[in-house]
Amino acid sequence: MSQRFILSIAAAALTLGLAACGDQPQEMNGAGVKQDGAPYTGVGKSQYAQGGWSTGDKASWEQQLKARAQYGQNDYTRMSK
Repeated sequence: MSQRFILSIAAAALTLGLAACGDQPQEMNGAGVKQDGAPYTGVGKSQYAQGGWSTGDKASWEQQLKARAQYGQNDYTRMSK
């Protein structure tokens, strides 16, 4: 009985070891990898889009990011004196 148990454990280990060899390579430019689009292209009509920004316009995208960084996330300009 112990020899049968040892053989079954060895067979399970062999099966798991061979299953690990079947892993596919994960390359960034391999076939089937979806490349991201430019961030200023947007996702279409959204209720969360900032007013004044038009989809696909890189200049307005950069302007909105600059304004948000300056007035929305800069604690020095938000502090009251």
